[in-house]
Amino acid sequence: MSNLAHENLPKPGKYLTFVLDREHYGLPVLKVREIMRLCPITPVPRMPAFIQGVMNLRGKIIPVIDLRERFGLPQVAVSERVCVVVVQFTPLEGGQQWMGMVVDAVEDVSQFNLADLELPPDFGGELDTRFIMGLAKSKDKVITLLDMDRLLNLTEPLDLQAMVASSSARTSLHHE
Repeated sequence: MSNLAHENLPKPGKYLTFVLDREHYGLPVLKVREIMRLCPITPVPRMPAFIQGVMNLRGKIIPVIDLRERFGLPQVAVSERVCVVVVQFTPLEGGQQWMGMVVDAVEDVSQFNLADLELPPDFGGELDTRFIMGLAKSKDKVITLLDMDRLLNLTEPLDLQAMVASSSARTSLHHE
């Protein structure tokens, strides 16, 4: 692997892993501020469908997005495992902001070393993968590592369904 490719790899370390529609995702644990049960969310008018609204987190108003909706995944009945992961990210205008993300279930905190990590695949020009830092191989699955700063700053809808199919195909190719 060239030095440039090596520099673009996600950093080895701890990642919080979670599930959306049976697919596995991860984000750097240092970006996570809190994990909490789904609580009342106040809708905000005229927002994109993926923005559920805001919640009061100990006196701080936090925007909340539904990652299923953000990724164009079908909605399902809310289970007891659905939760809000509060993350810190850097908005385009600078500074730091907190955002809640509704996910199907939190799995674990996983440690990935350099050998576990790969660059995101090239899915072709029609799919937007700017928000994917890379992939992590873990026992029997591939985990898509998300770039929170890019994911939470993109305003256009994302469609992961074709990418999920490609990711599943890559899982069988790299599961050796």
